[in-house]
Amino acid sequence: MAKSKHNYCVIMAGGIGARFWPMSRTTHPKQFIDILGTGETLIQQTYKRFKRICPKENIYIVTNEIYKKLVQLQIPEISPQQILMEPSRRNTAPCVAYANYCILERDPEARIVVAPSDHIILKEDIFLQNVESALQAATENDWLLTLGIRPSRPDTGYGYIQYVDSKKAVYPAEKHIKKVKTFTEKPNLELAETFLKCGDFLWNAGIFIWSLKSIMNAFAKHLPEVDQLFKQGIGKYGTKDEKAFISATYTVCKSISIDYGVMENAANVYVLAADFGWSDLGTWGSLYENRTRDDQGNTIVGKNVMMYDSTNCIVNMPKEKVVVLQGLNDYIVVESENILLVCKKTDEQQIRQFVNDVMLEKGEKYV
Repeated sequence: MAKSKHNYCVIMAGGIGARFWPMSRTTHPKQFIDILGTGETLIQQTYKRFKRICPKENIYIVTNEIYKKLVQLQIPEISPQQILMEPSRRNTAPCVAYANYCILERDPEARIVVAPSDHIILKEDIFLQNVESALQAATENDWLLTLGIRPSRPDTGYGYIQYVDSKKAVYPAEKHIKKVKTFTEKPNLELAETFLKCGDFLWNAGIFIWSLKSIMNAFAKHLPEVDQLFKQGIGKYGTKDEKAFISATYTVCKSISIDYGVMENAANVYVLAADFGWSDLGTWGSLYENRTRDDQGNTIVGKNVMMYDSTNCIVNMPKEKVVVLQGLNDYIVVESENILLVCKKTDEQQIRQFVNDVMLEKGEKYV
């Protein structure tokens, strides 16, 4: 893979992964966990992946300041200047704006891929080829690109992108790049089934590619109030004054996603339709799909788990604990530290509510 000096990567690593509770906690969220049992955490896999197309000094990790030590521990070769610490959570638009101005200090000609730290990508070579095609397209055009995944089922847990199904290629060098028509947030099942039948809808992978020039113009046009806040820090990024400036900026900056604030409003948005073995690993169910299963359809972590008359379960237990499960079908059974969760797989969307209830009734130390 070619490593252009103008290639930059921004890895977003500030989320708390509430739907993976109780394994994922506020103090140690899922991006810092070896959740697949590969010997590498999700953020380590993501960093290693992008190092193949970006010089390592051009990779930035945006995270909450409470995770600084975790990032340094898991990616020791990264410099402190490449860890952009958010004092509070303000969704993805401020995170992108912060990275934009840091990169502007170094390279106004930069072209950037922005990606979450906790996704699974099984076909890495194909993925990186797609990213390189999109980076080239972003260099040659004033486009904001996103990667869209061809849907395999009517999933209600993903956002969808509808593209303009034109016979004429918008970018001859990569025929899978299409003009975006609409964005739809997580639909109900009936709507998701309709999308699948239409054939011109893709899952929104939340991975973005653009030139620094194009994304900064988009912020100035569609989120000027956010852009102006971060613009005031020019000259402070990469210096000892950066932390105090960012702390003050995040106090007054609104919380808004890059999708809602920019992508859904801009006219120059394009999608590259792809298939590279992607999962956002957002739920226990998605982890079940990506783990090896036994003859009864159970996926088990834990050396001393004994299953009787149980099928299609996901079980995650401390290795030293002896666990006997009988008569369960389609259940999530997870123990982490001082918490045990037993929940139907079909009801996993309720885990967020469980976390809120536990925090209110039992205290923050359990979340």
